[in-house]
Amino acid sequence: MKIEELKKQGWTNKEIGEETGFHPATIARRLAADDPPTKRTVPDELLVMNQHWQTRIEELLTKWPRLLGISVFHRLCSEGFTGGYSTVTRQLREVRGPRFRAADRASVPIHTDPGEEAQFDFCDLNDWAARWGWTAPLYCFGMILCWSRQGIWWFTTSQDQHHTFEGMARFFDSIGGIPAACRTDRMGALGRTQGTRFVLHSSAVGFAAHHATAITACKARDAKRKGKVERPFRQLQETFLPEVEIDGIPADITDLNRRAAAWLDERVHGVESRTTGETPAARMLLERSFLGSLPRTRFDTDYVETRRVHNILPFISVEGSRYSVPTNVLGQKVEIRRSVDSNRFEVRWAGNIIATHTLVADGHVDVWDPAHRHQAETVALSDTPVRPALRLITDTTDEEPGRLELGVGFDVDPPDLAARYPLDINDDDGEVGA
Repeated sequence: MKIEELKKQGWTNKEIGEETGFHPATIARRLAADDPPTKRTVPDELLVMNQHWQTRIEELLTKWPRLLGISVFHRLCSEGFTGGYSTVTRQLREVRGPRFRAADRASVPIHTDPGEEAQFDFCDLNDWAARWGWTAPLYCFGMILCWSRQGIWWFTTSQDQHHTFEGMARFFDSIGGIPAACRTDRMGALGRTQGTRFVLHSSAVGFAAHHATAITACKARDAKRKGKVERPFRQLQETFLPEVEIDGIPADITDLNRRAAAWLDERVHGVESRTTGETPAARMLLERSFLGSLPRTRFDTDYVETRRVHNILPFISVEGSRYSVPTNVLGQKVEIRRSVDSNRFEVRWAGNIIATHTLVADGHVDVWDPAHRHQAETVALSDTPVRPALRLITDTTDEEPGRLELGVGFDVDPPDLAARYPLDINDDDGEVGA
């Protein structure tokens, strides 16, 4: 209602002020003025959200249109902004409008008890790797405890079975225990779909048995069942990675993992959850007592293969290239072992490491260890061929069996078969007699 109408009805300035919330002096000045009131003007240098910060927000949204308000706020604060979070969000709404729309239907969180369930999945980040000029694939393994919301992000170069097991093992190590069940979608690396059923591969069954847990797959078209791990992936792509790009592209995947761990501790585990009202770090202290114990030995997630060394050349073939080994294993079967997060592999024979190499980027090359090359050249140029060593086998293990030296000239002359087996052949009838 206009104050002029109230005044015509006989209201006093004090009564109008109490009705409208304005001071009576303000009411009096307004009634005395002929023109409508003008908006108060404040010099730009006195505004908290001045033109400088408005321009900065527009610059951030131009490059990252879906950047969260909390990320914009933290970035402005690092550059000297002294206003509050609500000041930033008001400006964001003016620039791009409401960020989220109402859902089509209502939903409620799925309750889980402490230690009952964890959820895990992979997120494809190859588009981010391409933006940063990285040539290797980039994926993020995420796993989170459903009750406490304590989780990890592990950036790696593959989402195969070995990397899945390694990510889960790292998560178990980080929380110091094993949940009763681990839920994911129908990963082809873990099993196969048979109609409505999902059957785990034998290796996945062995991993679950090793940790005394259950690997459970969501039903078809039931992705919301593992929403607790999907929501952090949205936070990953819309908050963490843009902030990483603003602060400077990581030098490598190790640097990215280091920054992710620090970011989670500061911005996720140390901040109250809007759902639980507590910090994940505080709830983790309570949930840890409900977790199962870690196994005595860590599950072996290495890539393990066998190769047979060439009979003449001291080489084994790995991913199209040949790598040297000692000459004493010619023709022998050896084991190749490589960690999932490493480009170096070990060659083992009879339980001992006999060679270590770094995988080369370009295939179809020969990779020599200098010691192996010197040994091979020495043997090849030697006048005396290498003979198998004879060793004395004893009944006891008190002392190491020594080499049995037979001396020089031990070669045995071939027998004279004509003298040893004389034959009398009759040319007339072809009979043979001794």
